Amino acid sequence: MTTRQILEATAVPDHPTRDDIDLISGDFWGRNPHDAFTWMRANAPVYWDGRAWGISRYADLKAISKDPATFCNGKGIRADADALQMMIDMDDPEHFRRRKLVNRGFTPRRVREREAEVREACTFILDQVCERGECDFVGDIAAWLPLIMIGNDLGVAVDDRVQLLEWSDAMLSALTGDPEALAPATEAFIGYTEYANRVIADRRENPKDDLMSVLVHAEVDGDRLDHQALIDESLLILIGGDETTRHVISGGAYQLLVDGRREWDRLVADRELLTSGIEEMLRWVTPIKNMNRTATTDVVVGGQEIHEGDNVLLLYPSANRDEAVFDDPFCFDVARTPNEHVAFGFGTHFC
Repeated sequence: MTTRQILEATAVPDHPTRDDIDLISGDFWGRNPHDAFTWMRANAPVYWDGRAWGISRYADLKAISKDPATFCNGKGIRADADALQMMIDMDDPEHFRRRKLVNRGFTPRRVREREAEVREACTFILDQVCERGECDFVGDIAAWLPLIMIGNDLGVAVDDRVQLLEWSDAMLSALTGDPEALAPATEAFIGYTEYANRVIADRRENPKDDLMSVLVHAEVDGDRLDHQALIDESLLILIGGDETTRHVISGGAYQLLVDGRREWDRLVADRELLTSGIEEMLRWVTPIKNMNRTATTDVVVGGQEIHEGDNVLLLYPSANRDEAVFDDPFCFDVARTPNEHVAFGFGTHFC
């Protein structure tokens, strides 16, 4: 019996179903899934689609996220793929050990000190576009800001930034489950690993003011990241930060400009709305679409009996449109407050 057959045999859902809901399918996510999510929240908030339980309501998602003992990451955050050797696919204590070390590169002071670097990158990107008079917003603006910042973090030379973007895109494409994406993703992984090996070796001898140097030399209670962990966690920073930031910038900018540029004009008129506006862009786009947890024991959630070993898929875009939490959730409002979205997840694995 295959893994999928085992999962289908264990789950006995007690809820109405829809043929168009396939939560692990790229086609489902490629369409606008919000009609299905709205229906799920109202009719089947904990939904078995044959391979995974979809958690559509905000309260259930947060409760599961706060209970890693019952819903673990260690079996993999993708319901259709094995776990990787990254802290996002680990449970405590190993997850906590790695997170403490990686956090050395993301202290509040270090983040604040990079504001000038971010502004310089934005100015450079916009100057390039202004000289041409036109652009592809996603390719020429949204993609380049995270690429420059992450490239600087990981010690990537300016001339190699395009290569870094190609590696990131190739590896992310493999997460769609497309078998044709596997070979390019493997080549990209090999290419990135060889590049990172050289950077790590250099930073051991010649530390610089970049994240890779911090990670190489980070030490907490005598503990340090070994070489393979440096490769794995730097790769997580690349693929975790590149596409997500690109999507928020492009999706948020698009939303600002629709409906007669109403929300754009509000931001221009009142710069005090920038912070709440960015939070609303995060809620609206929700760049992390889902994360899988694995049930470690039999448990009941939302009236549904989830069995040990079942996949439990946290549906962040659905939680961020939950009518029980957000007033008029399908209205994009740059002044929205409060806005306790879960665009970065929640709990132990908060991004």
